[in-house]
Amino acid sequence: MLVGEAKTRFLKLFGAAPRIFGAPGRVNLIGEHTDYNDGFVMPVAIEFHTWVAVARRDDRKVVVHSRERNETLEFSLDETDACPRHEWLDYVRGVAIQLQAAGREIGGSNLLVQSDVPMGAGLSSSAALEVASALALMYAEDKTGRSEGLDRLDLAKLCQRAENETVGARCGIMDQFASANGRAGQALLLDCRSLEFKLLPLPADVSLVICNTMVPHRNVSGEYNLRRSQCEQGVKFFASQIPGVRALRDVSWEQLQQYAKDLDETIFRRCRHVVTENARTVEAAAALRSGEIQRFGELMYDSHRSLKNDYEVSCAELDVMVELASGIGGVYGARMTGGGFGGCTINLVRKDIASEFTSNISKMYRNRTGIDSQIYVTTAADGAGPVSV
Repeated sequence: MLVGEAKTRFLKLFGAAPRIFGAPGRVNLIGEHTDYNDGFVMPVAIEFHTWVAVARRDDRKVVVHSRERNETLEFSLDETDACPRHEWLDYVRGVAIQLQAAGREIGGSNLLVQSDVPMGAGLSSSAALEVASALALMYAEDKTGRSEGLDRLDLAKLCQRAENETVGARCGIMDQFASANGRAGQALLLDCRSLEFKLLPLPADVSLVICNTMVPHRNVSGEYNLRRSQCEQGVKFFASQIPGVRALRDVSWEQLQQYAKDLDETIFRRCRHVVTENARTVEAAAALRSGEIQRFGELMYDSHRSLKNDYEVSCAELDVMVELASGIGGVYGARMTGGGFGGCTINLVRKDIASEFTSNISKMYRNRTGIDSQIYVTTAADGAGPVSV
């Protein structure tokens, strides 16, 4: 068990018994690139986690060892420069800076980071690291070891700011929110404007199967930030035409059609994806509540087509994976998940054929692309918290 390994490794590295905190990655069932447009998303925390083991130090240093990278880096808590340094430590350093900006008097600490969330796959390994690190650093402040005084919404906001400002990725709040607030057996319908959420029970006879194309996903790329900028251009236009528009969330399908001829073609297509994706997500939630899993799956396929054609964040390998899944019996729906430009697809599969699906799609994908994929079968998991060893 990785948690037990983390405790043993920490003792060898730092000579002290640690407290361990874990945070899950996430997969998004539907609602992609809507979070930073004040829209709706439907994430699920998954059974892959980042663990951060922690013990206090007597100075102002934070020393961080990454098991996966086999590297130890450090920073001082007296540093206030939040600018990106373009290294993995930015995620932890950014969280520390934001905690102190929020008035938390965190102290020096030794940290060991260990994870089984696939990196570069669009499953929010970065958010899991941020959330687990925040809990660990607060433990280093709180002498009782309870890490109290920061609710889960504030925790998600703080970690989002760390990624925006110190990592340099202009992500929305979905990833950090799902990692902090996930519930076993449930999807979250999150309103990214109000930050209110509803729990949606997942069918017991359906498996969540994640197919990793093995094409690395990078959120900090210029393309991701460009999409956000293009959405902002759309908002600026609609706000000049329609009172009360603050985000693409406020634009209706009828309004989008009315002003289509006045928009740059690319900006129109970006806006069309967001407007229709919000509608799909709301409809998908209703379908899930009423047990219409077939309709839910159809909306997933529609989402992928929109992400491919209008938002242009898919890639050939993601498209192949979705195409292959659509031809396999017992698959309700499939789509790319995450920021795009590589990474994974999410598939809703009948539980009784999940093993067969895993074997078949990996062979078919290898035959089409020459790439060995990785397939993960998971269920919805609980969000972040302390871990007992």
